[in-house]
Amino acid sequence: MQAILPARQITAALIDLDGTMVDTLGDFVAALNGMLAQLPAPPVTHDEVAGYVGKGSEHLLRSVLAPRFGAEDAAVRFDEAIAIYQRVYATVNGRHTRLYPQVEAGLTALRDARLKLACVTNKPHRFAIELLRQYGLLEYFGAVLGGDSTPAKKPDPLPMLTACAQLGVDPAQAVAIGDSENDALAGRAAGMATLTVPYGYNHGQPAQRIASDGIVATLCDAARVIARCNADLPESS
Repeated sequence: MQAILPARQITAALIDLDGTMVDTLGDFVAALNGMLAQLPAPPVTHDEVAGYVGKGSEHLLRSVLAPRFGAEDAAVRFDEAIAIYQRVYATVNGRHTRLYPQVEAGLTALRDARLKLACVTNKPHRFAIELLRQYGLLEYFGAVLGGDSTPAKKPDPLPMLTACAQLGVDPAQAVAIGDSENDALAGRAAGMATLTVPYGYNHGQPAQRIASDGIVATLCDAARVIARCNADLPESS
């Protein structure tokens, strides 16, 4: 699916974190299994967790607890479970992760093109900040919004609109870049262009099923698509 952005000036890029910039599946598995060992309950596998990632910690926990305890018992255990999970996650954040190819080069290219950058993720804000800092990426972003930064998470457009407000840009001149349908849904609902990377998680579904403005292999490719879009606009734009 060739990436073709709407014919309008792009001045900002809002980029997802888990599954887009950093492969964090190993951290999720380690934190969940640390939590489950304390409840106790059977451990998760990588394949199971990959289908749950992207909708925030609450959804992740509920998805893991329900098949192990049943809906009613899972609801009763939820507050205890998420408190344990967050304590464990704080100790493993970044230990079992890897940066996806060309992420830093892509961020550099986007910044060199004078685009304002925000990281918009459903990961809790404190964990997102720490992970970006570990990889030396925090300096690229004029705003970082986590799943607890606004009253609603992606796919709601509120985090995208809030990020644009913090960057001082019109949402119509921004592009949302992510690995999941939630990123595209949030971006489109906010009135911005959307690009999808083909790796990552997307709740276990192929990226080709996502209704975005196209697939880009890496953030470097995203930078080239945006540059081409801006270069093709009339001078008056």
